[in-house]
Amino acid sequence: MSFFRRNSTSAAESGAEGDPAAGSAAGTGDNEAGQDATKGATPKKGRPTPRRREAESKRRGPVAPPPKNTREAIKRSRQQRKQNPSTKMSKEERRAATRERRERMMAGDERYLLPRDRGPVKAFVRDVVDSRRNLLGLFMPLAIVVFLSLLVPDPAIQQVATLATTVMLFGMVVEGVANGRRITKLAREHFPNEVVKGRSIGWYAFVRATQLRRLRVPKPRVKPGDSVRVH
Repeated sequence: MSFFRRNSTSAAESGAEGDPAAGSAAGTGDNEAGQDATKGATPKKGRPTPRRREAESKRRGPVAPPPKNTREAIKRSRQQRKQNPSTKMSKEERRAATRERRERMMAGDERYLLPRDRGPVKAFVRDVVDSRRNLLGLFMPLAIVVFLSLLVPDPAIQQVATLATTVMLFGMVVEGVANGRRITKLAREHFPNEVVKGRSIGWYAFVRATQLRRLRVPKPRVKPGDSVRVH
């Protein structure tokens, strides 16, 4: 009959009560599982994780003081690139390098000049042009005057401005051709071993003379009226 049979649940309970070894084994298994779970969990550090920049700065060591001038900044960047070719220049270093190149170019350093301005012949031509006051120096101001005269509604003023502009332009062309021939002749006398092309030297002198003195690159080394020497 069914009431004489024992359930599996009751049998398991009785087995657990009657067999202490089985109970201890079960307890041991639970403790081990708890210990494994505790080992797998990451303990708290108690402090914030350092950022990447802070970690890199600690590895690199103390930061060097900023450069005192442009030359020191360029020198430092060159040393860094020699030690580590993959190192890129910062914005401040690039600005300092650009400023340095600009200053050297304005001073007439051959290493920083454009190809059209390099060579002793071109330097001599610049000095000859800068040593005189030329009518061509009024080319840019004349262009401004012509533009302003076109804004005036009076036809008489426009006619006078046009006539004056035409006369001055004619005089500039004559002066440019005369200066080109004269400077080419002087360059061939002072540099007999150099190849001096008349058209190239004449055009170079013409363009130099049409620029305002303050805007000439490189800067003039001589003043109007000074004698020109071959460097």
